[in-house]
Amino acid sequence: MTRSSSSRRDWSAAEDKALKTLIKENTPTRVIGLMLKRSEAAVRQHVSRLGLSLRPTNRSPYG
Repeated sequence: MTRSSSSRRDWSAAEDKALKTLIKENTPTRVIGLMLKRSEAAVRQHVSRLGLSLRPTNRSPYG
């Protein structure tokens, strides 16, 4: 089975770097997808593959 050119693109090193920066800035997943021209699902899947988390880092440890 072949894939069309618009179905799946590999992530570049520059996109990975931008993704990590946006995650550190607590940017919402939907916004990250729009900025990187990727779907929200693609962003979530790639974050998981990289072993990163989309959870906000500025959460209170008490609640």
